[in-house]
Amino acid sequence: MDGHERLISTPTGDSAYRRRRDEIAALATAYVRGDVIPEVEYTDAEHAVWRLVAERLRERHRSHAAPEFLEAAEQLGVGVEEIPQLQGVADRLNGLTGFRLQPAAGVVPFHRFCGSLADGYFHSTQYIRDGVTPFYSAEPDVLHEVIGHGSALADSRFANLYRLAGEAVRRVETEAAVQFISKVFWFTIECGLLDAPDGPRAYGASIVSSYGELDQFRSAEIRRLTIADMVGTGYDITRYQETLYSARSLAHLEDVAGGFWESCDDASIDRLLEAAK
Repeated sequence: MDGHERLISTPTGDSAYRRRRDEIAALATAYVRGDVIPEVEYTDAEHAVWRLVAERLRERHRSHAAPEFLEAAEQLGVGVEEIPQLQGVADRLNGLTGFRLQPAAGVVPFHRFCGSLADGYFHSTQYIRDGVTPFYSAEPDVLHEVIGHGSALADSRFANLYRLAGEAVRRVETEAAVQFISKVFWFTIECGLLDAPDGPRAYGASIVSSYGELDQFRSAEIRRLTIADMVGTGYDITRYQETLYSARSLAHLEDVAGGFWESCDDASIDRLLEAAK
């Protein structure tokens, strides 16, 4: 799978889990934007998975997540005891930054997913990962969406970066430009780091929602955030990242990534790609 899709979508092999996941996903299939998001009657076992992972993540966040992310998560105020209903999270986000959530049945193609960000909508799944592997998910689930992306979207500065990425995707026309915007999104919104006195800390949704990668990301090759450098940097979305980018500060992230998304077009991206050949 290439960068057009933000996470891998390969389902687990357990048939009971797949049936349950598909049952919850069906609620999103019938959803019309603007409707009340349908509630999911989560099972005790599903709440237990949320509780186990959310508690472990909260512990790791204290030492491995960026202070700006921690402040945003506190603003969102999602608890660890049970899976929150998506409508409640959406209402909270709308009051904080104007963002809304739209239920998704699974992975959304990047062009549509990112384009919706320009309108202040974030596509979010509602099912939770298989309890057999609670600390790993091969696809986006409600834990990744809410704890990872939802927390960031509770902060106006992070939320603006999401919007700028969405506007950039809406603006460009070539496949190459969309792919490169997707790559920048991956290395920042999904897997970005911010410098801190005790070493880089994570704000990217894929890392802050991964108990395992929170313990491993400092072992990666960590480079200074530079858009041009990303042209030649590969990545594998199915494993822990070998290369990550750290911004000096949130302001630096806004200048570099936000500035790129705000001004990029097909011609400027084509020049970046050509210069790297």
